Amino acid sequence: MRVISASGARTRADGGTASFWVPDPERQLTGVRLRPDRGIPDGMLDFRRSGDGWQLAISPPPVSRMEYLVELCYADGRAVTTTDPGNPRQAAGAFGPKSVLEFPGYTPPGWLTAPSEPGHGRSFEVPVPSLDGAIPVRTWCPAGTADDQPLPLLVAHDGPEYDALASLTRYLSAGVTGGWLPRLRAALLAPGPRDRWYSASARYARALRRAVLPALTSQLATSVRIGMGASLGGLAMLHAHCRHPDAFDALFLQSGSFFSPRLDSHERWFPYYRRVVRFVAQARAGGLPARRIPVALTCGALEENAGNNRLMTGALREAGYPATLHELPDLHNYTAWRDAFDPYLTRLLQEVGG
Repeated sequence: MRVISASGARTRADGGTASFWVPDPERQLTGVRLRPDRGIPDGMLDFRRSGDGWQLAISPPPVSRMEYLVELCYADGRAVTTTDPGNPRQAAGAFGPKSVLEFPGYTPPGWLTAPSEPGHGRSFEVPVPSLDGAIPVRTWCPAGTADDQPLPLLVAHDGPEYDALASLTRYLSAGVTGGWLPRLRAALLAPGPRDRWYSASARYARALRRAVLPALTSQLATSVRIGMGASLGGLAMLHAHCRHPDAFDALFLQSGSFFSPRLDSHERWFPYYRRVVRFVAQARAGGLPARRIPVALTCGALEENAGNNRLMTGALREAGYPATLHELPDLHNYTAWRDAFDPYLTRLLQEVGG
């Protein structure tokens, strides 16, 4: 059966309406349904047939951009979830591309097109017998930086994904070139079996502190260390701080998966749910270390993790941490995390990195 494809893009957002169009000139489809990440009532997701295609018009959710898929239902009973055939604009993500609708007023970060000098780095693996494997690392630093020059070190969980999907080193390069970031290095940590490692695992936190960080600082002179992560990667950074308070001097946590039973019972399918819930409860009940480092958090205002990020920020503040939460009009995706780098990561790096 021929795949539905677009002859011309007709999906658009204007005048307070989001309009979607899926072509179906041969009438292969029996239905089309919008599959957004969040923010649209279930009763508003079904397209209606209109001429040689399927059409849907809705009031947009309160976000600046919207990532989504569509479900195409065929007469033979098949249902295929795919990107929107009527929309050529897409965003890459950890689980594949999604279609994107940008609403009036959305502007990508200016640093994406700002002048930047290419940096350089190296790739290596840190053997960690306690994890039955190794943690791949890729480093970045500004061109002309000597290994023995002490600089701040940004350590990023899911680092290669952050770079490929959120242009992390492009941001760092633009900031250093433009003078609005201090000269610094980055260490991009590959996730390995991330569900197991990043889910409040004591073994992973110990490996990070006792194997990975010493391997980095033995090769690269370091002044301060900033831990960074999104989703489970953010949770793992906070957990590492709680287990080893000397590991980092500041944290940048995006959409952290700080699960609690009241807000996140739908996550019970996750195999390490109980371990995460136990750690979060302990942290919120007074288990945060006495070493109160700066913590900047960002989160999509409508995403499922918004509530638990607000609670964790409150717990950090009550414990005396200089913690700030910045909510953005987006959801749980790498573009939203990218769009929060400036000004929020910028401010943190300026504060702790000079």
